[in-house]
Amino acid sequence: MNSRKAIFCTLLFVMMSVATLCAQMAAGTNRPTSVPSDYVITPFGYFHPSCVRQAADVETLLGDGRIRFNDGTEQANAPFCNYPRYSPAGELMLQGMVEPDPLYISWNWIESSQVVTSTTYGKIVATYIVPPTPTANDGQTLFFFPGFAHQHNDPPNEEPIIQPVLGWNDGQSGAGPWNIASWNCCPAGMAWSSNPITVNPGDQIQGTVRNNCKAGSQSCAKWTITTKDVTTKKVTILQSVFSQAMAFPWAQEGVLEVYNIYQCTDFPPNDSIVFSKVALFDYNFKKITDPGWAPMYWVQQGVTEPWCNYAVTSTDATATLAY
Repeated sequence: MNSRKAIFCTLLFVMMSVATLCAQMAAGTNRPTSVPSDYVITPFGYFHPSCVRQAADVETLLGDGRIRFNDGTEQANAPFCNYPRYSPAGELMLQGMVEPDPLYISWNWIESSQVVTSTTYGKIVATYIVPPTPTANDGQTLFFFPGFAHQHNDPPNEEPIIQPVLGWNDGQSGAGPWNIASWNCCPAGMAWSSNPITVNPGDQIQGTVRNNCKAGSQSCAKWTITTKDVTTKKVTILQSVFSQAMAFPWAQEGVLEVYNIYQCTDFPPNDSIVFSKVALFDYNFKKITDPGWAPMYWVQQGVTEPWCNYAVTSTDATATLAY
């Protein structure tokens, strides 16, 4: 694995409608030694459990971190975290370059299918199937998602990034080992998720990210992230209103992100995940027939261990991420 900036939106806070705390899974024995034992794992790094909250589907996350409730009232005060944040590689936020452990993958985006525009995208939709449960359990965490990012970085370390996520072994409160949630990192220095939903291997998931402005808007403050289990018809939604209009010029057709990979059997035994029926729309909500998806590898053969069967195959409407 190359040395690279591992500051990837890092701190994750998730707002609950009643401001109660999530009982997420602690970071575990495989966490970097710099991360305290009670910190929890997220798609964006490690953070104290008191800083992890959720927003209900009928609520709206405001740009300063407050919640607008279903009846139109708003929280009087924005939340604040009193604990330091850690990057996925275990560095305090903004600590610069990180040397990965050569014997295992402590954290990284592994691979993705992506494209960048000079303006902004307005919407993306993708369908993906929950894989079988990995045969090995080394305390690993897996995240699969399409989505949008505000900046094109390596991996994205500039907020925000909005994504409908399928996770395994991430300890989402009240959810099973496989679960879905809609994520937003990190308006007002924080990040958020919708209420997680337990899903099962074989379930069909549909993820959607779109802006809520009129067609032709090249930036928009209002965005909706929807993650749906098509099989069970359960849906979890995050409504976000940024403090200013945002453009999202970097689209991911599909991403594989991991923590604590020690062996290839830490991945699901089906060898790949397919993001299908992918539809990408410009800011006029016109479907882009030839998006120009391109593979991106965030790890390097001969450097990254373990090196599994990483490969990305993309078409206009399909991304296959092999592992």
